[in-house]
Amino acid sequence: MKSKNLVALAALVLAAGAHAQNIAVVNGKAVPKARVDTLLQQAAKAGQQVGPELQQQARDQVVLREIFTQEAEKRGIAASADYKAQMELARQSILIRELFEDYKKKNPVADEEAKAEYDKFKAQASGTEYRARHILVEKEDEAKALIAQIKGGAKFEELAKKNSKDTGSGENGGDLDFAKAESYVSEFSQAMIKLKKGEMTDAPVKSQFGWHIIRLEDTRDAAFPAFDDVKGQIKQRLEQNKLQKYQEDLRAKAKTDYKFTQ
Repeated sequence: MKSKNLVALAALVLAAGAHAQNIAVVNGKAVPKARVDTLLQQAAKAGQQVGPELQQQARDQVVLREIFTQEAEKRGIAASADYKAQMELARQSILIRELFEDYKKKNPVADEEAKAEYDKFKAQASGTEYRARHILVEKEDEAKALIAQIKGGAKFEELAKKNSKDTGSGENGGDLDFAKAESYVSEFSQAMIKLKKGEMTDAPVKSQFGWHIIRLEDTRDAAFPAFDDVKGQIKQRLEQNKLQKYQEDLRAKAKTDYKFTQ
């Protein structure tokens, strides 16, 4: 008698354990909790906050999917050629995604790689930044007249607001903020770098945009963010580069008569 009670108790425990792994039973078919866990993992990867509300939505979604899936199977949709074709595409998409995720996990970007990339760009970005103001007008005579007004005591900033064709900087008194010389067209930059702080061009400077009057406000060493501030972005870009090369290598090694478009 005692042995029979133990067997019955064990059966009840096993049944309870199995039920704990399911969130519902739909028309006699169990809906496993693992489906909810998968949806929540995908949401977390997408950056969503997994809280009680999202967990309940995931449970609702999984049960609804089971209801709709059962109806689709009852109607024979799973046997249709269109369904099978779409399932094959979905299977490939999932496999490819997992392949690339597996590659990224096994080929992480080391801090040393990111630092080397950072140092390379920092070296290229080093140099001087210039803060200039300018007034851009259509005609040379107009520019000369404005230069004469400024030399006569008129404020550069006020004339920029009233006369500059470059309305973006004109609203700020012609201020272009700090930028490297190569950010500007060559005629502009060549004239600007010859100026000392506070100096203005004596003659108008012609470019493809019109005639410029330039005043140099200040200079500084080129600003560059700290490594820790951009390390994540650098690693992400290097990771993408590695993955792209991996994809290209797989394509190059494959034996196929297909010709890819260039």
